[in-house]
Amino acid sequence: MPSLFVFDMDDVLYDYDWRVRMSGLTALTGLELGELRRRWWHDDGEWAAEAGRFADGAAYHAAFTAAIGAPVTIEQWVANRRSAMTPWPESVAAVERAAELGDVALLTNNGPLAEEHLAELAPEIAPLFGDDLHTSSFYGARKPDTAVFAELLRRHDADPADVFFADDLPQNVAGAEAVGITAHRFEHAAGLRDAIERFAADRG
Repeated sequence: MPSLFVFDMDDVLYDYDWRVRMSGLTALTGLELGELRRRWWHDDGEWAAEAGRFADGAAYHAAFTAAIGAPVTIEQWVANRRSAMTPWPESVAAVERAAELGDVALLTNNGPLAEEHLAELAPEIAPLFGDDLHTSSFYGARKPDTAVFAELLRRHDADPADVFFADDLPQNVAGAEAVGITAHRFEHAAGLRDAIERFAADRG
């Protein structure tokens, strides 16, 4: 089987500035960072969404606006999320190289509204991933839960020995390794490119 190269999005392929996103939401809602976190960024809000607890983007949006208590439109939500993301060209080039060596897939901890708008949020990488541009909500669990990696393997009908995964967080790397996936902790694009080449060479 061909190799499968799986990549996190935020802080691997994009510089993701969470505080820019929160500042944007403060401007839209009038709520300060601490209140935004209290109302949505917790186990029953955003983390639940990332784990697949909301059926689709509409259900996510309804829960989000109810919790926040402000009429943030889907268009505003997407634009605000995008405003916090700056692509790293060298990392995108590493994905391009991986696509020459095997198949590529995205696995980012995000909910179903992000899932439905990934092509708008990440237009620089969307063509590379095609139909394998997904958030954790698509797989029904969030990193570092080993269930998300097991579901990824099942959907791709992939042997863990054939899979490479890159993420910036050590706990997510450990989650992938726990199911037998070769995992790389991202620190810079050059290291990512080297890890991709080593994995491909080791598989012969």
